[in-house]
Amino acid sequence: MFIDRVKINIKAGKGGDGIVAFRREKYVAYGGPSGGDGGRGGNIIFEADSNKSTLLDLRFHRKVKAENGENGKTKKMHGADGKDCIVKVPVGTLIKDAESGRILADLTTNHQQEIVAKGGKGGRGNWHFRTSKNTAPQYSEMGEVGETRDVEVELKLLADVGLVGFPSVGKSTLLSVVTKAKPQIADYHFTTITPNLGVVQVPDGRSFVMADLPGLIEGASEGKGLGHQFLRHIERCRVIIHVVDMGANDGRDPLEDYRIINEELAQYAYRLIERPQIVLANKMDLEQAETNLKRFKEAYPDISIFETTTIIAEGLDPVLYKAADLLEVTPQFPLFNENEESAEGVLYKFEPEEVPFTIHNLGNHQWLVEGNEIERSFSMSKLSNEEDIMRFARKMRKMNVDQALRDAGCVNGDTVVICNVEFTFED
Repeated sequence: MFIDRVKINIKAGKGGDGIVAFRREKYVAYGGPSGGDGGRGGNIIFEADSNKSTLLDLRFHRKVKAENGENGKTKKMHGADGKDCIVKVPVGTLIKDAESGRILADLTTNHQQEIVAKGGKGGRGNWHFRTSKNTAPQYSEMGEVGETRDVEVELKLLADVGLVGFPSVGKSTLLSVVTKAKPQIADYHFTTITPNLGVVQVPDGRSFVMADLPGLIEGASEGKGLGHQFLRHIERCRVIIHVVDMGANDGRDPLEDYRIINEELAQYAYRLIERPQIVLANKMDLEQAETNLKRFKEAYPDISIFETTTIIAEGLDPVLYKAADLLEVTPQFPLFNENEESAEGVLYKFEPEEVPFTIHNLGNHQWLVEGNEIERSFSMSKLSNEEDIMRFARKMRKMNVDQALRDAGCVNGDTVVICNVEFTFED
């Protein structure tokens, strides 16, 4: 079964908690705090594997979770880090954030790895918080929660040359003749329902990878037929071979076929129409082929046309030479937008500073405080004793939460809600 798109949920490991402990040994007076730090949570790592060809494994494994870090130990011993979870996917896989659509990883080489969800940091043990004024701190940090997100995993085949055209124009026959691939070939439309790959050996020793895609129809770029589902597989192709049935075996007009397919390529994303095209006039052994070819040349006088009959491998060598020549001078077409990170580096641009927290008046003397930094601090605070609570209160004061509440109108005795926990405001 060929599966090329899957949506999964990934969850990195939580960091281990730091602990409160004190050194108690014979003959060691005032041993002091010795609570160790928690270990780091495991990351979710995607790795490209050339031995895989589909995303079938992820189809039945929709939740991926990494190991949590271990809690700290006594004698300042660090807890073990959580084991990373490595998800192996085919070469050519693209990972996107399901909510924002941002590209998180583009795996184009064998064994390439990318961290898609980072594990949480381990919490600090109480020995980190010793000071000259507080030599025996009774608090420690909890581990940070790992990243959790829904991601879309898409397979975009790594091929140099892609075959496009209407159904039953001879694309699969061409692939079977010039490579050792064995695509299904039959006398009906949409025989090919999954992409096929083959390695082409040019007579002069050069080689490249060719992909045969299911036939396109009008409206393919909008999802009609099988086009929208499989057009993504030519996004990485640098050269396109446009196969036209010049014999008009199905009663279609070759000129109209050529126009429609190019319109679909132009309407699809990733600049498919900008890639160099080789026009292949196939089925030249049929009765109407010469007449249609003459009409085609009159309509498109500037286009070089290669006359072939793929079923008997006639006229294919010039096509292969031309494809190999174009590949030598055609660069890769990036799948990233200009405003996103690219494989070459990072685009640095001005971004407004993230607001650390926001305050909402819920009415009836109730206030809600939200913000990533606030929620992170709260999740790493145990709040199990008075020292923990006072430390968290000092954090809030340092972040100017107290003053912001006063400026918003919060008064003594009002209820402040942080992460679904209620606090009483005391001025």
